[in-house]
Amino acid sequence: MGKTIAINAGSSTLKFKLFEMPQERVIASGAIERIGLATSPVHIRYGLDHKYQETETVPDHLAAVNIILDELIKLHIIERYDEITGVGHRVVAGGELFHDSVLITDKVLQQIEALSEYAPLHNPANAIGIRAFKKVLPNVPAVAVFDTSFHASMPAVNYLYSLPYQYYEKYGARKFGAHGTSHRYVAGRAAKLLGRPLDELKLITLHLGAGSSITAIKNGRSLDTSMGFTPLAGITMATRSGDLDPSLMAFLMKKLRIQDPDEMLKILNTKSGLLGIAGSADMAELEQRCDHDERAQLAIDIFVNRIVKYVGAYLAELQGADALVITAGIGERDAKMRQRIADKLSYFGVEIDPHKNQVSGVERDLSTPDAKIRVILIPTDEELMIARDVERVGHPQA
Repeated sequence: MGKTIAINAGSSTLKFKLFEMPQERVIASGAIERIGLATSPVHIRYGLDHKYQETETVPDHLAAVNIILDELIKLHIIERYDEITGVGHRVVAGGELFHDSVLITDKVLQQIEALSEYAPLHNPANAIGIRAFKKVLPNVPAVAVFDTSFHASMPAVNYLYSLPYQYYEKYGARKFGAHGTSHRYVAGRAAKLLGRPLDELKLITLHLGAGSSITAIKNGRSLDTSMGFTPLAGITMATRSGDLDPSLMAFLMKKLRIQDPDEMLKILNTKSGLLGIAGSADMAELEQRCDHDERAQLAIDIFVNRIVKYVGAYLAELQGADALVITAGIGERDAKMRQRIADKLSYFGVEIDPHKNQVSGVERDLSTPDAKIRVILIPTDEELMIARDVERVGHPQA
């Protein structure tokens, strides 16, 4: 029995969740934000409903790690550093190198950093978090859990782009997908809720949050997914454009007199999507505005439209589905959005019970008794999947 800490390191944030394993009991969770700035908020939740909040000076991620562990001791959540027997790190891009979670060595860390060109906003920060924990807990097994690895099972017909083949061979220009840890978790939970083996099911999982992706899962393996070479592709998102005609980038760069492709990518990543259409990236705000604001309603309609198109394509690819599994911030909390999606898919036998749909944050089959395709709500838990992978990969004999 030990304690495993799951880590999600961003460029200026460090989020964590501490588990007692293998019981999978959450002991504490929290985050440090605004790392490197003058003041950094520190949040920790523990016990039944205890909250710790403080403001610290946190110059870098190494300081953040020390502060988190020291506060866990001060709050009597742990007594010593060596109570932590495993560290799991979320890493966004594993490329074609990593098809599964892996024990982090110096070579693996170098490879993660080398893969930064596939996820320049994420992998460098993930690597900084790994290095910081390695300095503080050098003898504790650390495991990298990749967002892309679940999608390594996609066949070439789904991951290859229709470009000169040598671009794939030389540069790895292909679809990788993202949110794999979330899709993997909710698929497993859905199988338990349905009372059927995962390797016998056809599922379409909808991770609907600020970043959104949809995955077709056959017999427990990712068959296709909406995100592409980067998490910019797929459906309309909070600030990301999703799919568009690639020639539009060249057209807009000329019109806007943009010389640097990164500047154009910044527009597509941070100023587009719901924000670009309606002036807000917050779906809850758009829901409040839509009755009297045409642009807010349009943004919602586009969001639903893109989701339905992907689900329809995946229903064809899978030759039907046993269930749609909905998760993440918008999916878990927005009953109206779930109803809109189900209504658009009613032709396929998708039907939600309005009474069952008035829930959030709980696992539940939302379908009517006569629905041909079940609709299941599953709150995601990527940190638990990371902790499980630490047990599986970091302590294989345990």
